[in-house]
Amino acid sequence: MNQKTDLKNLTLPALEQFLQGQGKERFRALQVFKWIYQQDAQGFDEMTNISKALRAELTESAFISNLEPEAIEEGGDGTRKYLFTLGDGHAVESVLIPIEGRNTLCISSQVGCAMACEFCLTGSFKLTRNLTTSEIVNQIMAVKRDLVRNPPAVFSEGGSCLVNNDDSEDGEGENMGSPAAIRNIVLMGMGEPLHNLDNVIPAIQIMIDGNGLQLSNRRVTVSTCGLVPEMARLGREIPNVNLAVSLNATTDELRDRIMPVNRSYPIKALLQACREFPLPGRRKVTFEYVMMGGVNDSLEDAKRLLRLISDIPNKVNLIPFNEHEGCDFKAPTKAAIDAFHTYLIDRHVTVITRDSRGGDISAACGQLKGKLEKNIND
Repeated sequence: MNQKTDLKNLTLPALEQFLQGQGKERFRALQVFKWIYQQDAQGFDEMTNISKALRAELTESAFISNLEPEAIEEGGDGTRKYLFTLGDGHAVESVLIPIEGRNTLCISSQVGCAMACEFCLTGSFKLTRNLTTSEIVNQIMAVKRDLVRNPPAVFSEGGSCLVNNDDSEDGEGENMGSPAAIRNIVLMGMGEPLHNLDNVIPAIQIMIDGNGLQLSNRRVTVSTCGLVPEMARLGREIPNVNLAVSLNATTDELRDRIMPVNRSYPIKALLQACREFPLPGRRKVTFEYVMMGGVNDSLEDAKRLLRLISDIPNKVNLIPFNEHEGCDFKAPTKAAIDAFHTYLIDRHVTVITRDSRGGDISAACGQLKGKLEKNIND
């Protein structure tokens, strides 16, 4: 028995091949693609400019998958966490962060994570499976629907962004969009995106396709803990997206301990991959640095960090650690955060110290771990 094809797993060129294999004209793929991503068609019967015969054939060979949130939790700062239950019963979460009218959506790429970073609550899940391309893009489409139904209030905590993609060279003259618009996509949710490139790359291609989700490539950021060969592949296949690197330590000794990936790809190799990543124009690599009290938050750490990244176009996100059960790391003091931040700023590094957003709903950095799923099942 032939299985039907989920069309949301297909980029536009792949959809063209699929329909040509059924003897259909190439332009039909563009029609279907626009119906899916620009009209959010849930079924083929909605595609009114396509013949009934073709719609019937598509119904026999294909389907259009969909996700609706199982639960939505909203924090006091307007952050929303969405729980999505997948077809096999597993679940992932996405987080929407409204900042000054710019909605940033943090999406997941895997169920669980294999990277086992010590400070990350999400990382305490072992990897269950990769998300499909459709499961990645469906997170975006589901949140867009929710925003239309329930637009967020506008918040203005300027230091709260996951990744600041609003540098003047990138954003001059851009329309801010409606409160229901998603401005930035960051692949920083559950999972390691570069561990699932076979599905992440097509998903990004759909996001930035002018006939698809119509996002600017400068508004899509892929985060990695440091999978060096996969960084090279991402740069080859989608060279214009933003890169964020979760660094979190300035010595191999410490990074080996808190981030096992460093044992395979130590800091020197990781930074060389950053130098070689093909960022266009004046864009920069974002270095994410989770500050843990008494572990990596000293002035000596700040000095080493500056030396490590000084020859790479860079900006730094300082992320005070979010304390959580089952982890012995502590949040840094305000004095340590301020001293670290000031040291870098005084040496002309672009630094954002991220305000904790969504901590009251376990949606802050590194905290996605199925709390909502537990509540539903209780």
